[in-house]
Amino acid sequence: MTGNVPYALSRGAGGGLLENAVRATGPSLLFGLRLWGSVSLALYAAFWLQLDNPYWAATSAAIVCQPQLGASLRKGWFRMLGTLVGAVVSVLLAASFPQDRLMFLGSLALCGAVSAVAATVLRNFASYAAGLAGYTVAIVVGDLVGLTGTVDADKAFLLAVSRASEICLGIACAGLVLAVSDFGTARRRLASLIGAVSSNIASGFIATLGSAGAHLGDTQDDGRELVRRVIALDPIIDQAFGESSELRYHSPVLQRAVDGLYVALGAWRTAAMLLSQLPRERAREAADSVLAQVPTELCAGGNADWIARPVTLRRSADLAAQRLMTMPVDTPALQLLADKLAAAFAGLARALDALALLMADPERLTRRRQGVRRIDIPDWLPAVINGARAFVTITGISLLWIVTAWPSGSQAIVFAFIVSVLMAPHADQAYAASFIAGVGIVFDVVLTAIVTFAVLPGSGVETFVGLSLILAAFLVPIGALLAMARQPWQVGLFAAMTMFFVPLLAPTNPTNYNTLTFYNTALGIVVGAGAGTLAFRLIPPLSPAYQTRRLLDLALHDLRRLLRRRTVTTTEAWDARGFSRLSGLPDSAAPVQRARLLAAILIGAEVIRLGCTVRQLGLGHALDAALASLAEGEVGLATARLTSLDNALAVSRTRTVMKARARILAIRKAVTQHANFFATGAG
Repeated sequence: MTGNVPYALSRGAGGGLLENAVRATGPSLLFGLRLWGSVSLALYAAFWLQLDNPYWAATSAAIVCQPQLGASLRKGWFRMLGTLVGAVVSVLLAASFPQDRLMFLGSLALCGAVSAVAATVLRNFASYAAGLAGYTVAIVVGDLVGLTGTVDADKAFLLAVSRASEICLGIACAGLVLAVSDFGTARRRLASLIGAVSSNIASGFIATLGSAGAHLGDTQDDGRELVRRVIALDPIIDQAFGESSELRYHSPVLQRAVDGLYVALGAWRTAAMLLSQLPRERAREAADSVLAQVPTELCAGGNADWIARPVTLRRSADLAAQRLMTMPVDTPALQLLADKLAAAFAGLARALDALALLMADPERLTRRRQGVRRIDIPDWLPAVINGARAFVTITGISLLWIVTAWPSGSQAIVFAFIVSVLMAPHADQAYAASFIAGVGIVFDVVLTAIVTFAVLPGSGVETFVGLSLILAAFLVPIGALLAMARQPWQVGLFAAMTMFFVPLLAPTNPTNYNTLTFYNTALGIVVGAGAGTLAFRLIPPLSPAYQTRRLLDLALHDLRRLLRRRTVTTTEAWDARGFSRLSGLPDSAAPVQRARLLAAILIGAEVIRLGCTVRQLGLGHALDAALASLAEGEVGLATARLTSLDNALAVSRTRTVMKARARILAIRKAVTQHANFFATGAG
C-alpha cells in the first residue's frame, strides 16, 4: 500500500494540473473552434453558390469573429453597413471617371482620406464601419481596373454586387456560428464594471469626507485611475449593444450613466480640494454636517451590493441629493460641499439607472427615451493628419502601379489602403501596430505557402471536409492564441494572422496551385502593407505630449469663448464637450493635466449656472468684469473681482444667494489652484 501512495498522489496532482490547464485554455480553444467553424461555413456557402472569389466570404467571417459575442455581432452589423456604403461609392466612382484613370485613382485616394478621417473621429465599431466602407471601395476597384489602372466601368455594378454579396455572406455565417455557440457576457461584464466604478466613487467620496481632506494626494491618484476606468467603459457598452437590441433602444441611459460618473468624479475632486484648504476643525465640522444627510446604505456596501439593489440605492441617492440641496447652511464653503456631494449622488443615480437596465430589474424605474446626443470631436487635427497620410500613401502606390504595370499593383493598393486606414485610430501606437501586423502577414505567407504547396498537394485532399480539416490545423491554434493574448503586440500579431491567412491562401474550387500567382499576390499584399507601415514613420501621428497640450489649450479656448459670452450653451452641452476632450487625453497624460481639464469643465459649468442668478440680483456687470479678466488670462484681477462680487452678495443670507456664493468659491478655488494654466495655457 505504501508503494501505491506516491503513485496515487502523483496521479491526483497530474490530474489537477491537467484539469487546471483545460479550464485555462478551454475558452480560448473554443474561440479557435468558432473561428474555424465560421470560416469553413462561409467558404462552403460561397463554393455552393459558385461565387467568383469565395475567399472574401471566408475572410469576412474571420475578421468579424471576435472572442466576445457582442463584439462579433456588433462588428458584423457595422461591417455589413460599411460594405454596402463602399459598394455604392465604388459604382459611383467608376461611373464618374470611366475614361480618366488619373482622376479615378485620385478619387480613390480621396476616398481613403475621407475614410481615415471618419475612422479617427468615430469610435469603436462605428469607426470600423467608416474604415470598411473605404476598404470595400478599394477591394472592388482592385478587381475593376486593368494592369495599369484602366477602368472597366461596364462591369462595375455587377462586381460591386458580387463583392458585397461575398462579404455579407461571410458576416452572416460568422454571426450564425457565434449565436449558436455563445450566449454572450458583455451585459454582465458591463454591469460589473459600472457597479465597481460607482461603488468606488461613492466609498472614496465618503472616505474623503471622513478624513476631512487629509489625503488629497491619494484622492488624486484614485481619481486618475477611476477616470481611466470610466473611459474604458465605452467599448464594453458597444459590445453590449451587439448582444441586445433592448440596450440599443435605451442607449441614452448608458450615455447618461457615463456622464454621471464623470460629474461625480469632478464633484469629488472639488470637495477634496475644498476640505484640504479649510482649517482642520472647520473641515471636520462641514464634513460631519453633510455626512449626516447621507443614508446608511450609501456609506457601506461594495460592488455586489450596487449590482444586486440598483433601484433601492437609486432611491437612496435621490433622497441624499434632496436632503443635501435643502439642508441649512451658514457659510459658502458648507454650501459648496453640500452641492458637490448632491451632484455626485445625482451622477451616481444615473449609473444606478444603467445598472437597473442591465440587470433587467423588474422594479427598475421607467425612463423616457432621450434623443441621441450629438458627437463631440475632441480634436480634429489627428483626423486631418490621418486623412492626409492615407491620401499620400494611396496616391504613391497608384503612381508606382501605373509606371511599372506591376500585375499585383492592385493588391498593393488594396492593402496599403487597409493598413493606412485600419491603423489610423491607434494614434501614437499606429506605427508599432502596423509593424506587428506586417510581421503577422509575413508569418501568414510562410504558413499559406506550406499549406498550398506542401500540405494540400501531398495530402490528396479532394473533398471540402478534407480542406476544412487542414484549415482547422492552422485556424484553431491561431484563434486560441488570439483569445489568450493580453499584450498589445500579441493581439496585433494574432489578429493580423487571422485576418490575412485566408486571402493569402485564396482557396478556390477546384484548388489552384499556380506558384507565380501565389507569390505575386503575396508580394502585392506585403508591399502594400509595408507602404502603409512606412507612411506612419514618414508622416507620424501627434505625440501624446503634444496632443495633451492641444486638448488642454482647446479646452481653455472653449472656456474663454464662454466667458466672453460668445457661446450660449447649457450645462449638459458644456459637460458633453468637456468630457469628450477628457476622454481624448492620452493615457500618459499627467495627473495635473487631467486636473486642469477637469477644472476648466467645472468653471464653465459653474459660470453657466451662476450667470442667471447674479443677473437677477442686479450684479451682472460685476460678474461680466470678473469673467472678462479671466478670459484675458488676468488671474489675479479676476480673483479680486470675484471676491468683490462675493462681498456684495454677502449682505443677504437667502439660499439662492448662498448657492451663488458657493459657485463663486468653487471658481475661485479652481482658478487659484491652476493659476498658471488659466493665465498662459498648457504650454
